[in-house]
Amino acid sequence: MPTRLGVCNLCEAICGLELTIERGVVTTIRGNPEDPLSRGYICPKGVSLGDVHADPDRLRSPVRRIGTGADAEWVEIGWDEALDLVADGLARAVNEHGRDAVGVYLGNPNAHSLGSATHGIAMVKMLRTRNRFSASSVDQIPHQLVAWQLYGHQLLLPIPDLDRTSYFLVFGANPMASNGSLMTVPDFPNRLRALNARGGRMVVVDPRRTETAKVADEHLFVRPGSDAVVVLAMVRTLFEEGLTRPAPYVDRVERVRELVDPFTPEVAEQVSGIAADDVRRLTRELAAADGGAAYGRIGVSTTGFGSLAQWGIQCLNILAGNFDQPGGVLFTEPAIDFVARRFVGTGHYDLYRSRVRNIPEYAGELPAAVMSEEIETSGPGQIKAMLTIAGNPVLSTPDGKRLGDAFDGLDFMAAIDIYLNETTRHADVILPPTTALERDHYDIVFHGLAVRNTARWTPAPLPKPAGALHDWEIYRELALRFQRRLVDRPRLRTRLKQRARLTPSPRRIIAGLLRTNGVVSFKDLLRHPEGVDLGPLRPTMPERLQTSDHRIDLAPDIVVADLPRLQAWVDDRLRDSPDGLVLIGRRHKQDNNAWFHNIERVNRGRPRHQLLMHPDDLAERGIADGDQVTVTSRVGAVTVDVQATDDMMRGVVSLPHGYGHQVDGVRLARASKLPGVSINDLTDPDLLDLSGNAALSGVPVTVTPA
Repeated sequence: MPTRLGVCNLCEAICGLELTIERGVVTTIRGNPEDPLSRGYICPKGVSLGDVHADPDRLRSPVRRIGTGADAEWVEIGWDEALDLVADGLARAVNEHGRDAVGVYLGNPNAHSLGSATHGIAMVKMLRTRNRFSASSVDQIPHQLVAWQLYGHQLLLPIPDLDRTSYFLVFGANPMASNGSLMTVPDFPNRLRALNARGGRMVVVDPRRTETAKVADEHLFVRPGSDAVVVLAMVRTLFEEGLTRPAPYVDRVERVRELVDPFTPEVAEQVSGIAADDVRRLTRELAAADGGAAYGRIGVSTTGFGSLAQWGIQCLNILAGNFDQPGGVLFTEPAIDFVARRFVGTGHYDLYRSRVRNIPEYAGELPAAVMSEEIETSGPGQIKAMLTIAGNPVLSTPDGKRLGDAFDGLDFMAAIDIYLNETTRHADVILPPTTALERDHYDIVFHGLAVRNTARWTPAPLPKPAGALHDWEIYRELALRFQRRLVDRPRLRTRLKQRARLTPSPRRIIAGLLRTNGVVSFKDLLRHPEGVDLGPLRPTMPERLQTSDHRIDLAPDIVVADLPRLQAWVDDRLRDSPDGLVLIGRRHKQDNNAWFHNIERVNRGRPRHQLLMHPDDLAERGIADGDQVTVTSRVGAVTVDVQATDDMMRGVVSLPHGYGHQVDGVRLARASKLPGVSINDLTDPDLLDLSGNAALSGVPVTVTPA
């Protein structure tokens, strides 16, 4: 039986695959043991990649909506008609109301698509709207803002040298389920076993005893939202105990000492629940380790003080002497260096603000949390037409029900997506691209965030179906047709440059980028489809810094200016410690945000949709394990089954992200039969970090019998 190599681009692990294909159907998927990064590892989602390709609910041709609500019908149409309809709708909004009348939302799969990287970004820029949104602002903007401020580029992110570290300190991350995040680390279970075999330790700080916490050497519960205080108390301990060892290119170290002085371990204990002695002990262990790495992820970033927490984690690594050191945190050196080449901009902040709430932009995007109000509120700059690209913000951004209602009020909406879902059902036209197995792939971003330097070009394992379009072809055609319909068109020279930018295929672009880099050639990758090993991470500082002077300012003004807000939050809790419940999310290895619930293979077994709650919190409210409860926040209420577990910190409850597919009785796909509710019917768009990232973790809620 024919076997072909492929890649799983569902998450950041970018695992190499071996696919058995019979008569154009994928019959078996295994991990590729020859892949130098993933080493044969594969998770349940990767095994099911062929099921997405064969899914009868997946859209294979453009569709147009006729009617509304439960009476809506979806009619297949040709590509020319579909692209013209979308270009007409977007251009009409611009011509009648100005360029900001178009809104764009980019979902998480865009980061995993080569065509989105090579052509999608260019298309979005051609729309010239300030109303750009993405899944980043419900996920990772604090990481990017801090990296830009400290290192000069928003995606120059230090990566834990997991294959050599001896002490791995994890805040609000669950790599056993996520396979890493902003840290490409496939085969995390075996890498953890190797850490333990060489006498190392992993310590997890999290309000839930996650899959990662359960295999850690130590787990400490922490009150959601207090991570920044704990981390700054650890930085203070480094100074207090003389444990700082910053590199000579790090500036304003003494200023950091002054800034963190109010955040004592005793204060951290009162607001977080972690004992002051443990705060000091963890600090000493990290500083004493022969290669220690502190790492914080989505549970830290999606809080009201995500940027301060991420800044504190960077300070921990830099001051403890673990920065740019083997076993500590290092910078990946990808074959295509998207940082040095400015494939993505360095970052900027507050160049303009949202129209309604006056919230600063970050890197050309407004927070997803302001999307609803920018559609609902009349006046100049109001969003009249919307384009969503591989995203489901109704399930994944704050107050999703309100956003769905706002979409219904648009003059026009289009989506580039392979599914009819809770968001795309509001569209007038849906344009479905080919799936991952039908297009070539190179991981521009995630090769640059990996725990080892590798490169891999993956030709499409399956042929492109007749009459289908790749995503990059959709972007190219839509951009050019949109531009031709504008009354106020760019100058001819600009249009010609844009056309030239969109003409080459992703394959030609990648070959050209590799040719000018000199690290590995495109021919080398064609000869080795399993991937090429470029070696372990190595020190690159300060030469790799993207700051103008190749130095690190450890006390950046944008971040430091938020410390009084944190201090006020601490003072409020010291005066009157809140005793109510707070809500956090969670993810499972079988889930892929909001869209993998259509695949039966990964949804077998015990349900995963329940609200998790500590038994003592249930008893206080007269609720039994398995009961239905109503969870209420400032913005909404949901009814869901509850499950008692001492994996939850007292006072904290948890719902999974990406559930709640039942919409007004409309059957969208098989996923609509899955039990569960959307956590984002409860999350609050008013709760934001200074970066504009949504504070999805630590939302105040009440829980009562249904």
